[in-house]
Amino acid sequence: MKLTPYLLTLFTVLFQLQISVAQYPPYPKSKVIRDVKFDWSSHIRLASGSDNWPITWADDGHQYTVWGDGGGFGGTNGIGRSSLGIARIEGSWHDFRATNVWGGHNTENEHKQIGKSYGIVCIDAVLYMWVGMFQTKEDQFDETRIAYSKDHGASWTFADWAFTRQQNIMMPTVCNYGKNYQGARDEYVYSYLIRFQSYQGPDDYPDKVDWLNVQKPGNIDLARVHKDSILFQNAYDFFSGMKDSQPVWTKDVAKRKPVFENADGVGWCINVSYNSGLKRYILTTEHTESHRGHIGIFDAPEPWGPWSTVHYEYGWGEGHFPLNTFYWNFSNKWLSEDGQTFSMIFTGRKENDSFNVIRGKFVVE
Repeated sequence: MKLTPYLLTLFTVLFQLQISVAQYPPYPKSKVIRDVKFDWSSHIRLASGSDNWPITWADDGHQYTVWGDGGGFGGTNGIGRSSLGIARIEGSWHDFRATNVWGGHNTENEHKQIGKSYGIVCIDAVLYMWVGMFQTKEDQFDETRIAYSKDHGASWTFADWAFTRQQNIMMPTVCNYGKNYQGARDEYVYSYLIRFQSYQGPDDYPDKVDWLNVQKPGNIDLARVHKDSILFQNAYDFFSGMKDSQPVWTKDVAKRKPVFENADGVGWCINVSYNSGLKRYILTTEHTESHRGHIGIFDAPEPWGPWSTVHYEYGWGEGHFPLNTFYWNFSNKWLSEDGQTFSMIFTGRKENDSFNVIRGKFVVE
């Protein structure tokens, strides 16, 4: 078929319209957090060669964080390399000491466990983390298990059940509150489950990992479990909608409904934490394309929403560090009492394949 100039113009307009619609933030602008500012001069980079770094504030006053594929603090991509590692962070955001607790270079405890985690929390002096039990493309996202530690990360026990890719579940994270889960909304623990769509994406950068892609369309599901029953699979409830302004829960994972949606997609790893000063849940994720610094920050009054947009950017950090970040999360220990001044921990590829911290401020007036 020969295209006429009219049809060519029409296709061009429709294509441009599709792009403009797809790149529009999925939720309205936040009425609580008006803007976010980053202090680029505060950037700290450590633990070169190790990425991920979700973090939680434990009962002993220290923070515990998880890395993948590296030697952790003091190590490199090769020296002390662990597939999965735990570190303890003591001190303030500008003066802290980091120690490898489980795996890594000069660690307190050796191990050979494989996997990746983007969700760790401390509840009643016990650390819990979601672990994606994969190492290669062949077993990617096959299953995610909950693990727990009663000795502040020195040893871990894994559940004998898992959420699976066959359920379209991948890489859960868990909502963090204050020290040792203080200030929690209720007696429940809230986990956010990325809806698996495909490991094949449009990303075309030369050194891409071809199975770590933004999931399109982007859907995030919500599960809750009583804090005393975290290790029991049949104790989990899944969000299945709203009725009379209240969430409805189901035991049937097939009947779950997303609490967050974005046609631009969501990342293959996400983070959610509760900002007690602002009384808002903060969700961070990628959009559009992975490993490009395409960041989305959203807020909500409840774990299930409704969500609004705090910040939606393409190429976050341009002019300050390479545009290859893919994961961002907030340290509640390093958060100001009013919730406005924060420390954001992030990671990425190449130079950003490391533990990175930057200070910033939520603008509320």
